[in-house]
Amino acid sequence: MRILVTGGAGFIGSDFIRYWLSKYKEDEIVNLDALTYAGNLENLREVKDNPNYKFVKGDICNAKLVNKLVKGVDLIINFAAETHVDRSIADSADFIRANVEGTRVLLDAAKNNGKIRFHHISTDEVFGHLEAGDAPFNETTPYNPRSPYSASKAAADHLVRAYFHTYGLPITISSCSNNYGPFANPEKFIPLAITNILQGKKIPLYGAGENIRDWINVRDHNRGIEAIIKKGKIGETYCLGGGGEMTNLALAKKILALMNEPPFAKAAEDKPEDKIEFIADRPGHDQRYAIDSAKAQRELGWKKEINFETGLKETIEWYKDNREWWDRSIKN
Repeated sequence: MRILVTGGAGFIGSDFIRYWLSKYKEDEIVNLDALTYAGNLENLREVKDNPNYKFVKGDICNAKLVNKLVKGVDLIINFAAETHVDRSIADSADFIRANVEGTRVLLDAAKNNGKIRFHHISTDEVFGHLEAGDAPFNETTPYNPRSPYSASKAAADHLVRAYFHTYGLPITISSCSNNYGPFANPEKFIPLAITNILQGKKIPLYGAGENIRDWINVRDHNRGIEAIIKKGKIGETYCLGGGGEMTNLALAKKILALMNEPPFAKAAEDKPEDKIEFIADRPGHDQRYAIDSAKAQRELGWKKEINFETGLKETIEWYKDNREWWDRSIKN
C-alpha cells in the first residue's frame, strides 16, 4: 500500500509514520509537510533512510503539488493542521487556511484521482465543552466549537462528510482527546510543564487550573487510526480517548511529583506549589473534555494499552534525555 501522510513531521503524524513503517515494512509513505514551527524533520530521523519513505516539503493548499503527489496513492491520512488554541485566538487566518482550505484541496485531489480512501484527523474540541456530570463526548454529540481553532476543525470535518455524501468519497474521521508523548512541541501543556521545570521555571496554569482534560498516549492514538484504516466503516467517525479525566492542576502536581522521584530528583523543588504559576485565564476556555470510546472498542477491537502514569514517566524521561531537541524547538 502507498500512503500520503500530510503533516507527517509534526508530533502525531511523525509517530504514525515511525509506527506504520516499523510494522508494515512493505508499505510506502510519502510525507507532505510545510515544516512550519511545529514540523520537525528530527522527529523522523529513524526512518529518513528507509527506502519506503519519502519526504516532500510543501503546502497542502498547493493544489498542483497535491494532485501530483496523490498519483498512485491508495490512502491519504490528513494530520496537517494548525492546532494551538492560543495562536488561533491571537490570529485565526492561518487556521482557516490550513485546516479548512487545505482540507478542501486534499479532498478535491482524492475525489478527482480515483476517489482515494481518505482518513481525516479531527479533535474532541469540535464538540465544545462539558460541565460536571455531563456524559462524555461520543460520535453523536452535536458540534459546538468554541475557539477559532476548534471552529476550523469542525468546518473541515463537515467538508469531509460532505464529500462522502455528495461524491461518494470513501472517508473516515477520528476525533481524539489530548495526546502526550515524545516529540510534542513544547508549547503544549505536558511538554511545557516538563521543560519549564527542567529549566528552573514555573508551570503556568490558566485560571485556577480546574479545567479538565482526558489524556491519551500518542501511540495508542495511532493504533486507533490503524484500526480505523483496517476495520473502520466508510463514512463513519470514531472517538478515541484515554479514559481518564484530570484537572490541569492535578496533572501539574503529578508531573512535579514524578520529577521529584529518581531519576528526576534534581529537576524540581520539594514543594510542588512553589513551581506553579496561576495566570489569567484564556478567553472562552473550555471547562472539560471527555471521550467515550465505546464504539471504537466495540467495532474495531481497539483499546488503549499504555497506562497514563507509565506513559507520563516515559515522556518525562524522553524530554530529560533530549534537551537539544526541545531547546531548538523553543528557540524556533
